[in-house]
Amino acid sequence: MFDIGWSELVLIGVVALIAIGPKELPGVLRMVGQWMGKARKMAAEFQGQFQEAMREAEMADLKKSFDEVKEAATSFNPLTSLQKDVSDALRVDALDKPAETPTTTAVEPPATSSEAPVTPTTPEAPTPATFMEAEAHAAADEPLAITREVEQAMVAQDTAPSEAIKDAKAS
Repeated sequence: MFDIGWSELVLIGVVALIAIGPKELPGVLRMVGQWMGKARKMAAEFQGQFQEAMREAEMADLKKSFDEVKEAATSFNPLTSLQKDVSDALRVDALDKPAETPTTTAVEPPATSSEAPVTPTTPEAPTPATFMEAEAHAAADEPLAITREVEQAMVAQDTAPSEAIKDAKAS
C-alpha cells in the first residue's frame, strides 16, 4: 500500500524521538498502535458487512430462481396432459362433426363467374420408359427437363433441344 522502506522508518523514528522525547515515546507508540487496531477493526467490520450484504443478495436471487423452477415444476404434470390428450381422442361426439378447417388470412383474388375453380390433379405413375429416359439423360450429363412447355416450344419453334431447355429454365 505505502512504499515505506526501512530507511524511511528509521528517519521517522529519529524525528519522533527528538520531537516527542524519550520519556513519552512509548505511550505515543502504544496510542498509535491502538488507533491502527481500531482502524483495522472498522475496516474488517465494514468488509464483513459488505460481504454479508452480497451473500444476502445472492441468496435472494437464488431463492427467487429456485421458487420459479419449483413453480414451473409443480405446474407441469405429464399425467394431466396425457389424460387430456386421451380423453380428447376418445370423445365420441367429435366424430360426428366434420373436421374444422383453419381460417387463412391470405388475400385471394376475386373469382370471376367465367372461371371455373381449379381442382388439383395427381401426377401420373412413372413408367419404365420414364426411368430409361432419366438414365439416358444422367449418362449424357444433361438436365432432365421433359415438360409439356418444352415439347410445345420444340415443335412450335422447331429449334434445338438445348435452346428450348434454356428457354424453359429462364421462364
